[in-house]
Amino acid sequence: MQIFDDIHELEQLGKPVHLALGVFDGVHVGHQEVIHHALRAARSDGGLVGVVTFEPHPVRVLAPDRAPRRILASIEHKVDLLEGMGVDFLCVQEFTLEFAACEGEEFIEDLVRCSGDLKTIAVGEDWVFGKGRVGNVGKLREWGEAMGFCVSAAVPVMVGGERVSSTRVRQAVRDGNLDAVREMLGRPYDVVGTVIEGKKLARQLGFPTANVTVHNEQLPPDGVWALRVKVGGEVYDGVGNLGRRPTVEVEGARRLLEIHIFDFEGDIYGEVVEAEFVSYLRREEKFESLDALKAQIARDLEGGMAVLRG
Repeated sequence: MQIFDDIHELEQLGKPVHLALGVFDGVHVGHQEVIHHALRAARSDGGLVGVVTFEPHPVRVLAPDRAPRRILASIEHKVDLLEGMGVDFLCVQEFTLEFAACEGEEFIEDLVRCSGDLKTIAVGEDWVFGKGRVGNVGKLREWGEAMGFCVSAAVPVMVGGERVSSTRVRQAVRDGNLDAVREMLGRPYDVVGTVIEGKKLARQLGFPTANVTVHNEQLPPDGVWALRVKVGGEVYDGVGNLGRRPTVEVEGARRLLEIHIFDFEGDIYGEVVEAEFVSYLRREEKFESLDALKAQIARDLEGGMAVLRG
């Protein structure tokens, strides 16, 4: 799949284009419906399907104190999901204060000019954009009639009688309601993080772990989780403790995801891993001794293996 860093790079495509526009944080089932509108248009009329998204998240630029945690931390993760849907290219437009000051019509004119033969713009029916958020589906249809493209507006997708949104997905993750998260995302929930060096205490206890700092993604409640872990393209079962390790750390320690990966050996310091949260095993707690902690870890591993392989 082709990846572009600016809408002006779309000039090189040279084919009819059907675009889905939006932030698409999480690519949940509501976002997928917007993208499917562009895919269906391309199947009907021919041409390439592209997604135009914005980085960083607009709220992170316009109101950084209210910026949410991410559902997908990396563009690479988003690329994998979009490619699996059949999208031909992704354009990641940098979102800056200067870009935010652009009039909605000016942005669309630029998009039409750069896309060459723009056939379709697909958006959510309540999507707003441009300076003052005055751009909307009604305006988009007016501009489409004048500029020669069709507008396809996706209605909200409902799950459990409520509209699916990134805010709702984040809340379900915070609550640890992974069944609801899975239904709203259309896939299991996972996070991406980098493995850092720790104190190697878990290794001394007989259970080597990878200490993972998560890349600004929303995390579920602290505790012990059964996980599936992707390392170097391979997927392993594992158990992870999410939290601040109160038995061995001082109060206020850094929050980490500490993972024991079953049937794995190797040095992965500095590597990026993906961890899928499968099942909550227990809350994080402080033990009276390292022996008590060691005994509980052994039980956790047995419990995790039963969930993952039972």
